[in-house]
Amino acid sequence: MITRFPTTPAITLYDPLADLLGAGDGHFHYTFDDVVKLSGHACPTVAGAFLMATHAIEALYGEETPQRGEIRVTIAGTEDQGVNGPISQVFTLLTGAAGRNGFHGLGDRYVRRGLMDFSADSTGSFIFTRVDSGDSVSVSYDPASIPPNPDMFPLLQQILQGQAEPSTRQQFREMWRDRVIRILVDDGQQTITSSGR
Repeated sequence: MITRFPTTPAITLYDPLADLLGAGDGHFHYTFDDVVKLSGHACPTVAGAFLMATHAIEALYGEETPQRGEIRVTIAGTEDQGVNGPISQVFTLLTGAAGRNGFHGLGDRYVRRGLMDFSADSTGSFIFTRVDSGDSVSVSYDPASIPPNPDMFPLLQQILQGQAEPSTRQQFREMWRDRVIRILVDDGQQTITSSGR
């Protein structure tokens, strides 16, 4: 059973394909718990991907309801570089944007394939672009301002070496989770940089 994380920040998007195919009214509300279920874990990278996406989408749409499936995403770096895999999966969950393996559409509508690109010539930023208007926002993430508890790393070594008692494992879990929660509660104020293009 997944232990719940803070319910904010959160974002609601409208997916016209979901509406057409009877998935409720097409409105999807996402919290960090949804991202944890997708990723199978919670970590600073996954939290950062969630925050980058929500900040970028809110910047693009303002008071409008964001349109899932109508956002193009350019990933900073190649597909197999660093933590781009987990980051891109979170972006796909929230925006619907996918690479070559995405949904090919119905006729020429609702196409998700090709809405995500990986840029080998990267500036370290991730770019979100509205398909309808061409408006875009660039976001980057650096969690260094919210550091982990330094006591966490010796505990992790014990765990990885198979030498940890249950109490050690629990202490590590609490320290790890604490940093993720602090990153989420900060809501990108210290960790997210963005600019319109």
